[in-house]
Amino acid sequence: MSIAFDPISVGNTKLANRVVMAPMTRSRARDGLVTELTARYYSQRASAGLIITEGIQPSVIGQGYPFTPGLHNAEQVAAWRGVTDAVHAADGKIFAQLLHTGRIGHPVLLPDGLVPVAPSPVAARGQLFTPNGPKDFVTPRELTETEIEQTVADFASAARNAVEAGFDGVEVHGANGYLIHQFLAPNTNLRTDGWGGSASGRARFAVEVLSAVAGAIGSDRTGLRISPGMPTNDMHEPDPRPVYEELVRRTAALDLAYLHVMEAGNRELTRALRQRFPGALILNPHTGDRPTGPEELDLIHDGTADLIAFGQLFLANPDLPRRLATGAPLNAADPATFYGGGAEGYTDYPALP
Repeated sequence: MSIAFDPISVGNTKLANRVVMAPMTRSRARDGLVTELTARYYSQRASAGLIITEGIQPSVIGQGYPFTPGLHNAEQVAAWRGVTDAVHAADGKIFAQLLHTGRIGHPVLLPDGLVPVAPSPVAARGQLFTPNGPKDFVTPRELTETEIEQTVADFASAARNAVEAGFDGVEVHGANGYLIHQFLAPNTNLRTDGWGGSASGRARFAVEVLSAVAGAIGSDRTGLRISPGMPTNDMHEPDPRPVYEELVRRTAALDLAYLHVMEAGNRELTRALRQRFPGALILNPHTGDRPTGPEELDLIHDGTADLIAFGQLFLANPDLPRRLATGAPLNAADPATFYGGGAEGYTDYPALP
């Protein structure tokens, strides 16, 4: 049988296989709280070697989408405990993905007149879905150095909350055009102080967040997700290699549990980062217009990655590892039910008999 179904450890977390459930926003939280339906959704998929949750905001101002969950107060911690208990009862492992969206958001989603924040006051092109309909992205407020330090502390606090809620670890989201990615990219980080400018300056915020999180809960329970060159959310990185090599070089000493790469098509850069990163590599491979499929397991066999993250296939196939191992037919995901709603397209996809 394929080594994709052999055990592996990320940090000190022992996984039953190398098939990872990728983080996927589902927008089914209520007032920042996950529900019993969320517990059912994740526990159905507990046969994954590792589940990485949807993005969870580490602070009030970190929210960029409606109906997304948080991990910054006691009520949210208690709600997530129901999820982690359900996953562990099914013998699964689950990491919380901590996501601060930065400039990707809108004041209508935030309380008390707050506006989205970012490394520099550069608005993203495009619109965001809100409960009040589509809205143009606004110009974010530039974070002060004191606010940057507070944001770093917010990540560490949310990581401690994640452990209190029963998570096996956390993934720091540094990809897809959100706050950490905004610090890394030259079109969104125009700063000339110590948090911008050079590759070292642009990597600093990510390194500080990872150091704080690892200090709070242990490096063996801390992972990082990146997406070098990914244009999502109006990002532009014409030469991503220098800053990402600097980031990986500086985080190597932290002895993180894993590096999670979401490819934008540059396999050469993926291989270069793998050579520089001492821990496990999770790969969300570039596959063009199709979802990651069974054929991507070959990337474990040839040494490109240690684990492969599946998105849409895991959404539609709660027993995906079994289907991949046996060559069973795969359910197709319904895009109409990706975001919002209830059980339809969430917990009603059938498992094999």
